[in-house]
Amino acid sequence: MAEIPKMEIPDAMRQAAEKNIEQARTSYTQMLEMTRKSQEQITRSSEAMTEATIDLQSKMLRFTEENLDAGFKLATELARARDMKDFFEIQGRHAQRQMQIYALQAQELGRLMAEAAQKSQPKK
Repeated sequence: MAEIPKMEIPDAMRQAAEKNIEQARTSYTQMLEMTRKSQEQITRSSEAMTEATIDLQSKMLRFTEENLDAGFKLATELARARDMKDFFEIQGRHAQRQMQIYALQAQELGRLMAEAAQKSQPKK
């Protein structure tokens, strides 16, 4: 495999990236809080929602938050990379970790959906 040439990333560029990431994180946090408040209001106002549906929504919101947090962590780490080799190593570790997490999340959501479907069946 060809060796990746060492290319320094200037401090000013890393600092600007970190500032942009923090601004995006602040916006994301505000959006997430509004989403939570909306979900709470819907839950309180809708008696038709089953417990399984509420559990599924809560889990999906938590997974979304975890995945976005991981994305922000990745962006922060990438912004601090000193060279392209470091950049690609960080990216590779993140991709590997997230694929494992996505698989576990998909299993959990599948289980919850199966439970919800089972609970929605008419009782005989």
